[in-house]
Amino acid sequence: MADDPDDTLSLLVDMAAATDETLRSLATRLAGRVLVEVARHGVVRQRGVGRLRSVRGRAEGDLDLDESLDAIVAARAVGRAPNLDDLTTRSWERHDTAVCLVIDRSGSMSGARLATAAVAAAAVVIRYRGDAAVVAFSDEAIVVSGMDEQREPEDVVSDLLRLRGSGTTDLGLALRAATRQLARSTAGRRVVVVLSDCRSNTGGAAVDAAAELVEDAELAVIGPADDDEDAQEFATSVGARFATIAAPSGDPEALAVALAAG
Repeated sequence: MADDPDDTLSLLVDMAAATDETLRSLATRLAGRVLVEVARHGVVRQRGVGRLRSVRGRAEGDLDLDESLDAIVAARAVGRAPNLDDLTTRSWERHDTAVCLVIDRSGSMSGARLATAAVAAAAVVIRYRGDAAVVAFSDEAIVVSGMDEQREPEDVVSDLLRLRGSGTTDLGLALRAATRQLARSTAGRRVVVVLSDCRSNTGGAAVDAAAELVEDAELAVIGPADDDEDAQEFATSVGARFATIAAPSGDPEALAVALAAG
């Protein structure tokens, strides 16, 4: 890890698909811990579920005595008890963003690409918790973590790695599954992030599914840096934000582009 973290993570992910059952089990558990630590390092500045906000005249939260003291004294000076409008409270303000991460798990995803996807999944779950969903797809869509489930990131990564990389790429199916997940959130901003080469070769038209999705949500595409032509073409055709990623260590930058306010 110290000498070459990207190659080490790729090797660990490949070992999680070993034919030997014991090795596969050990590698999957180890990968869950290591990949989540990598994700946490990348999102350390955003680890909380919200930010502390001071508001006057709201009953929720804890009394901010420093901010309320002058108003309390002024009320007592004119012979009345302080009312709600005199008081300032502090409470945690939740992020008003829901994210559904859509991960290509077709035959083209393995090694470095799968390690990158696993780190991204952990980062999204850590950052957005109950407003996060992870969907893996090939010719079927599997909800690894549903909206409002609040699963532990290690469990999400382990379950993702247990899915065998096979099948064709039905991107339209995946986008429709993402639309259903976002419909379960009450967040004001909703974003779908697709990690794929977007070489859709089966199922319904992905462009049509994307057009339906962007009526109520934002769409971003992250393609592999060494094979991004189809992903970029798809992103351009549907007006999605686009970024590339070369290795797991590039996750924070790529996700920042994908999740930037449109």
